[in-house]
Amino acid sequence: MPTHTPSSRAAFAAIAISVASLALLQNLVIPVIPLIAEDFGVTADAASWTNTSWLIAAAVATPLLGRIGDLRGRRNTFLIVIGVVAVGDIIASFAANLPVLILARVLQGVGGALFPLAFGLLRDVMPRERLTGAIGATSAIIGIGGATGSVLAGPLAALLGWHGIFAVPFIAAVAGMVLTVTLVPRSGARAQGHVNVLSAILLSGWLIALLVPLSSGARWGWTSPVTLALFGAAVLLMAGWIVSELRSDSPLVDLRLMGARAIWPVNAASLLIGIAAFGFWGYLPQFLETPISTGWGLGLNVQAAGFALLPLLVGMSGVGFAAGAIARIIPLRVMMAFGALLMAGGVVFAVAEHTSPVTVAVAGGVFGVGIGLAYASAASIVVESVPADRTGIATGVNANLRTIGSAIGSAFTTAVVFGSVAPGGSPAFDGYTVAWLSIAGAAVVAGIIVLVVRPRRRADAAGTDAVETPDETPAFAEAV
Repeated sequence: MPTHTPSSRAAFAAIAISVASLALLQNLVIPVIPLIAEDFGVTADAASWTNTSWLIAAAVATPLLGRIGDLRGRRNTFLIVIGVVAVGDIIASFAANLPVLILARVLQGVGGALFPLAFGLLRDVMPRERLTGAIGATSAIIGIGGATGSVLAGPLAALLGWHGIFAVPFIAAVAGMVLTVTLVPRSGARAQGHVNVLSAILLSGWLIALLVPLSSGARWGWTSPVTLALFGAAVLLMAGWIVSELRSDSPLVDLRLMGARAIWPVNAASLLIGIAAFGFWGYLPQFLETPISTGWGLGLNVQAAGFALLPLLVGMSGVGFAAGAIARIIPLRVMMAFGALLMAGGVVFAVAEHTSPVTVAVAGGVFGVGIGLAYASAASIVVESVPADRTGIATGVNANLRTIGSAIGSAFTTAVVFGSVAPGGSPAFDGYTVAWLSIAGAAVVAGIIVLVVRPRRRADAAGTDAVETPDETPAFAEAV
């Protein structure tokens, strides 16, 4: 039986550091957007594009570069992406105006492709019996990095100025690049075919048309002509993309593979988990910092709110790093469903027991354990359910669905929470109640989907049961 060799441990460390460099950038800018707006003399709405541009670039790059990695080699693609992120860090550190900073954030957002590429590399270099643990640990690093970026942004900006906050991810990116060149071998199966340019254009188009209004619709108005036009364009472009993919002999995203019963329930659940994750986690600091004068707020300062988030981070990271051991006891699909239900339980507990920072912190801890279980198991299920030469695109699609889910969760929570503002200008607690119970419901549905819709089992040649591989053509594909 293969063992966890020193070379595989070294390769994992290189991949993990590279992923951490990008994970830090996910939420690093959000807390300092007011500082950016003040420094550049622009509105908060304009400055918020520093976050929106990252989100859109990551959504577009993740599936495209995941596919390119499958075709041209994941290690080389991984290194190129890290290099692009490092360049973005440098440009952001010296940005003299908002357009230059947005360009830097687009380059950083291209790093979203590191996540699926990392899972593919792990499949290449890790012994099979250690793969789930390595994926779980990487998923934990992704979550921890995002949360750490939120926590470190304020202190780093106070110490170095907001330009200086990009120094930490830059150092991590350079270290990750050097270690990857040194420690990660050239290996892994490559897919046959080419990049379908038309499908790439249509995919990029509908993702942009969807994510721009999801990110800005609350400010523009959900029924404004621009918002409705972009949503309409997203529907038309998505329809064109689906037709293009199903008719292509070299699809960018193999929809027949994605539509198999082994995969689509996990992807559907990942979308819902993304909605729940950002709808709760992304708004928990604001919830904790709501003034006491509202009659329900806790009035914590930024530092105290960050401290209250520690149980969430500990729960998420602890479970992520223990995912391999847990998977030996609990099947991955059960683990994912249980994680989604724990997320829902944490949200409900926060709504019911919100009068003390301690109880909210406990709720965050339960939620963090749920995220850790759900993220690690989802990635592992996808990796184990697809051929080796499709790992990059398959995990890229899964990651993208979580990204789209997070945008939906953010838009929904913003609309509901700030749609019921108290006389003093702060959100009313009823808004949080409705929004959070709704996203708890989304997490419950995610758990049910994963448990109820299971891969069919068929008899193999020896007459024993075997889980169906994702080769069957789904009904929707046969109709096109």
